[in-house]
Amino acid sequence: MRLIKRWGHFALHTVVGKLWWTIMFLVALVLVILGTFLLQYIDIAFKDSQHQIKVLFIVVAIIGFLLSTFFAFFLSSRIQQPLLQLKKAADSIAGGNYKTTVQIRSSDEIGDLAKTFNHMTEQLGTLIDDLNHEKEHLSSILRSMGDAVITFDADGEVILTNPPGHMLLSRWSVLEMDMDWEEEEVPPFHSVPGPLRDTFQLVMQAGRDCTNKVQVHNNVWSVVMAPLQTDGVVRGAVAVIRNVTEEHKLEKLRRDFVANVSHEIRTPLSMLQGYSEALLDDIVASPEERKELVQVIYDESLRMGRLVNDFLDMARMEAGHVELSLQEFDLRHVIRRVHRKFQVYAKERDVSLIADLPEEPLAVQEADEDRIEQVLTNLMDNALRHTPAGKSIKIAGQLASINKKHYVKLIVADEGQGIPSEDVPYIFERFYKADKARKRGASGGTGLGLAIVKNIITQHNGRIEVDSVLGKGTTFTLLLPVESNQ
Repeated sequence: MRLIKRWGHFALHTVVGKLWWTIMFLVALVLVILGTFLLQYIDIAFKDSQHQIKVLFIVVAIIGFLLSTFFAFFLSSRIQQPLLQLKKAADSIAGGNYKTTVQIRSSDEIGDLAKTFNHMTEQLGTLIDDLNHEKEHLSSILRSMGDAVITFDADGEVILTNPPGHMLLSRWSVLEMDMDWEEEEVPPFHSVPGPLRDTFQLVMQAGRDCTNKVQVHNNVWSVVMAPLQTDGVVRGAVAVIRNVTEEHKLEKLRRDFVANVSHEIRTPLSMLQGYSEALLDDIVASPEERKELVQVIYDESLRMGRLVNDFLDMARMEAGHVELSLQEFDLRHVIRRVHRKFQVYAKERDVSLIADLPEEPLAVQEADEDRIEQVLTNLMDNALRHTPAGKSIKIAGQLASINKKHYVKLIVADEGQGIPSEDVPYIFERFYKADKARKRGASGGTGLGLAIVKNIITQHNGRIEVDSVLGKGTTFTLLLPVESNQ
């Protein structure tokens, strides 16, 4: 019984069933027509001429053919119309309209096909929306990245960049504009910028990630490049490029700092150790020699103390942990204090110390008096250590106006040995010493004084300049703004 029901459902709701029922209907119709026309002639069929019977059969056959053709075209149009709609909908989807659907007008295979087609378009539309969303999300991420991202195909052509990557390509493309290659000299992957070409070749050949650092002019770039693979075939590469110039400088600065600190501390430590061992082993015989060794140990310990204090000052300043006690004061008082402080040392070295101050106040609205005094102290200490006997040092102050802004100009000028012109641009760097051969000792500097001076003046939004002539002397000029910058 169940088999009969399934067969009946198949015969009524399938295209094959409909075709089968249509043929059966047409055959039955032809038979009925033939019977209807032939019943009235059945008694005289053999009495009349056979010509009339032939004509009758021909007429019935024509009528049956016409009816069969009509129903065949009717059924064909019923089947063809939804198929044409499906084709039109498929063409619309191929054109990018993923919301296209077809109307379901039957429950046969064509109706099921229409349902499946509509479900497919719905799923396809959802998938396309998700892909567009992911694409926009990825595009937003790439735009917001500070690093440059560049994607190349297998031939080295650029297929995708973010804004920093586009700017980087524009700048690096200038590097090879002046190159005029002969046809046989054109390097492989010449479309890839020169700084990335070696890394790109390595990635394409090895098929693995590669990290490299390249230097372009005065900048250092970190390049991380990974291959784009499909079924084990490398079809391109993506590069993430970051400007690590500052990190590179800081790393070099750190290495230099450690080396310089070790170098600066090693000398006093060696002297402390050597002289201490001499005292412990009773090598020194006379009290005068013993006192001299103790004095050297004391002087070197003071030098190490100054060195450590300068280290701490520089570390706090560069970390931004130094808080300035800003207040209004007259710089003439500071200059007079520094002048009195070094007056005795100057007389001992037979150096003339001159203070040139105006009658009007050298007032600044916001400055740290102690830090300004530290600046002048360092500059005066340097001047005294490098000025021979019989020469003079001048410390002066005056008001100045530059670009309609008011400044207090402080000047510390000596008649010492001067600084070579090639060393002048570097004297404010840490541990840089223009006099490479000067003797280390109690009078030797730590190499940090001018770096501290530069840092303090910068924190006051001021400027410091140096003018030096070898063998004639050096002049430091400080400009401190009179008015507050807030």
